[in-house]
Parts: sequence; structure tokens; C-alpha cells
Amino acid sequence: MGEILNQLGGLALGSVPTMVMFLTLVVAYGFLVRRPLDAVLAERRARTLGAVEQAHGAIAAAEAKTTEYEDGLRKAKAEVYAAREARLKQWAAERDVALAEVRATTGAKVQAAKTEIEMSVTTARKQIDGMSVELSEQILRAVMPAGTRPEAAQ
Repeated sequence: MGEILNQLGGLALGSVPTMVMFLTLVVAYGFLVRRPLDAVLAERRARTLGAVEQAHGAIAAAEAKTTEYEDGLRKAKAEVYAAREARLKQWAAERDVALAEVRATTGAKVQAAKTEIEMSVTTARKQIDGMSVELSEQILRAVMPAGTRPEAAQ
């Protein structure tokens, strides 16, 4: 058993330089590779998260702009509809005024025509009355002999 321990002691003593080299290699890996790699990964993560946050911010800004544009569009449509309604009301009012003027003018013309017709009727009646007496005298002269006429008796 003593021999085994001597052999183990020799092996342990022979492995000391390997252990020192291994520890040196681990420390060198930590300084030369691991720390720069961790720094690059942290920077990459920060940039990625920053880009994601920036994208979320851009999306929120775009949604706000979209809402603003929709509100503007809604207001513009309302203004257009209001202007259209005002224009339609104005046209209706102008039409009503024009119709009232035409009705008044037409009413005056109708009244003048009625007056003219009444005057024509009165004149025609006077002419008919005047002609009826003359016509009846002509008929009497033509139908009755000269001696039997009522004029001759008078």
C-alpha cells in the first residue's frame, strides 16, 4: 500500500505543472475571450432591446398619427357636409325666393289678364247689346212688310 501511495504522490507531483497550466489557461480564457464576449453579448442585447423598444415607440407614434389623421379626416368630412348642407339650404332659399317672385309676377299677369278679359267681356256685351237692337230691327224689316212694321205705326 505504501508503494501505491508513493506512486500516487509522484502522479500528483507530476500533475502540478498541468494544473498550473490549466488554471493559467482558464484565467487567460476569462480575460481574453469570456469578458469581451460577455461585453459584446450585453451590447447586442441592449441594442436588440433598444431596437424593440424603439419599434414599440414608433408603432405607438404611428398609431397616434393615424388617430390624429382620422380625427382630421373626420373634421374635414364634417366641414364638407356642413358646407354642402349650407349650400343646399342657400339654394333652397334662393329657389323659394325665385318661386315667390315668379308666383307674384304670374299672379299679377293673371290678374291683369282677368281684368283685360273682364273689360273685353264688358265691351263685347255692350257691342252685342248695341248690335242686337240693330239686328232685331233688320230682322223685323226683312220679315215684315213695310206697312205692318211697328216703326211705321209710330
